[in-house]
Amino acid sequence: MSAKKKLRALAVVLPQFHPFPENDKWWGKGFTEWTNVTKARPSFKGHYQPHLPADLGFYDMRLLQTLIDQANLAKEHNLAGFCFYHYWFNGKRLLETPVNKILASKKPDFPFMLAWANENWSRRWDGQDQEVLMEQKYNAGDHAAHAKYLCENEFKDERYIKIDGKPFFLFYNSHIIPDLKETIQIWRNVAKEHGFKDIYLGGIKTSSHYIPDAEELGFDVVIEWQPDWKNLEIVPNIWDRIKNKFSLGKTYRKINFKEVTKRMMAKSCPPNKHFHCVVPGWDNSARRKNNAFIMTDATPDLYAEWLKDTCEKTEVYSEEENFVFINAWNEWAEGNHLEPDRKWKRAFLEKTRDILSIYK
Repeated sequence: MSAKKKLRALAVVLPQFHPFPENDKWWGKGFTEWTNVTKARPSFKGHYQPHLPADLGFYDMRLLQTLIDQANLAKEHNLAGFCFYHYWFNGKRLLETPVNKILASKKPDFPFMLAWANENWSRRWDGQDQEVLMEQKYNAGDHAAHAKYLCENEFKDERYIKIDGKPFFLFYNSHIIPDLKETIQIWRNVAKEHGFKDIYLGGIKTSSHYIPDAEELGFDVVIEWQPDWKNLEIVPNIWDRIKNKFSLGKTYRKINFKEVTKRMMAKSCPPNKHFHCVVPGWDNSARRKNNAFIMTDATPDLYAEWLKDTCEKTEVYSEEENFVFINAWNEWAEGNHLEPDRKWKRAFLEKTRDILSIYK
């Protein structure tokens, strides 16, 4: 079967699978994402935890072979590229080692792009939102320096994903950036100064922060991110409310994944230019001791149904504006990963491959 339209699916990659000095200081020597993953335990009968890796094992993203293995696995299952989370704090980068390795080695031969995860780092994993570990600040000079750095490094790499020659880059939390319209213009000016036709900027629309004036602000596209928490609001039962009020035992909220897919597939498409997103599941109880959000009974078939529906409704704006995002490739501590685990093996990847084969 062939389709009239061609789509490219990008999987979101978390690069926190290697130790680095700041995490050693904040969380203990040798901390990586695997630290929380391996400590996870079920919170109720039938709760699938811990999520443990299969094919790729407990990898270290400082190793080039790990990055090659990840890319090969993605390519085998019809993914078109990776979207790496990118961290920049007034000239200070974190979790930069994997992408630095990709740039320096020229391997793997697999397209990639970046999404700036612009938010404070805090102890929220332990429910302590008030303790900021690394603060995100904004000013015009830093925006120019940030754009300059990327233009001279990641953006100029031939594997970096571009649309009509413009590097594709995402702002995660655009709503907290002061003077956003002026900021976007700074990024565009710097890109042009470095020989690019322009930059192709996407604003990630998280559930609680709509971007109604995206085009006026200067965004090229809006990413309809998932999970869409606003449309997944659930009313806790009496026992959950009592536990939450008096801190009795482990607290969490849960919703069946079938209900999630039902609600998401029923959503209408926004009027502005947008790319859709899906998730294969969600369970951040490995990260959060309390107030975790758990999607129960996520299966490859339910995920495939949602991905298929998303691909069918995705509008292709041009030959190069044809993306679907999958969040995520490897968010293991959020129970949100395409990478094979010991329960489902490659089933989620295989469903991804089968659906995307229609749109090659």
